[in-house]
Amino acid sequence: KRENLGKLGTKILRNSNKIPGVYYSYDSSNIPFQIDELEMRNAIQSQANIFTVEVGGKEQNVIFKSVQYHPVTEKIIHIDLYGVDMTKVISIKIPIMFIGTAIGVQSQGGVLITSLNEIEILCLPSDIPDNFELDISELELGSNIQAGEIKLDDKFKLVTAEDSTIVTITHAAKEEEPEIIEEDEEGVEGEEGEE
Repeated sequence: KRENLGKLGTKILRNSNKIPGVYYSYDSSNIPFQIDELEMRNAIQSQANIFTVEVGGKEQNVIFKSVQYHPVTEKIIHIDLYGVDMTKVISIKIPIMFIGTAIGVQSQGGVLITSLNEIEILCLPSDIPDNFELDISELELGSNIQAGEIKLDDKFKLVTAEDSTIVTITHAAKEEEPEIIEEDEEGVEGEEGEE
């Protein structure tokens, strides 16, 4: 649990290689905490979905709610963790990994437009996938894939609207030369004469 709150407290923490954060419990209590910067970096690099941390003297299962980075140094400056009950479903956004090269791009001259790069699902914390693979190799010019078309196991329930477009193959925009409009000599002289 973190005792030093406010700007001065967080500055002191960061100078001692600690990262301030807030733990949001599934039962709606919030606890400010601090964590060692190296531990946090290792946790992020492990790419695990669920972590066990000690918050307020108790071991808690958590997922990352948000991680804030410094815009210049890219050091972690703040984290929010969300406590999860391992027996209750949670809503979480999962990235989509596109597999293959679409026929519409490769041989039909189209352009791939990605509207969504993640979908929201409901699942138990222990079932959280790293990503969903979406094969786009058969996608032709003028067609799209919607969220409802992604094949999900029975342990997942789609939260994202089924008719939300994920990816589309569209015609490439053609550059048109601007038309040059020539003015009459009379119009130019008339403008000069008005001065």
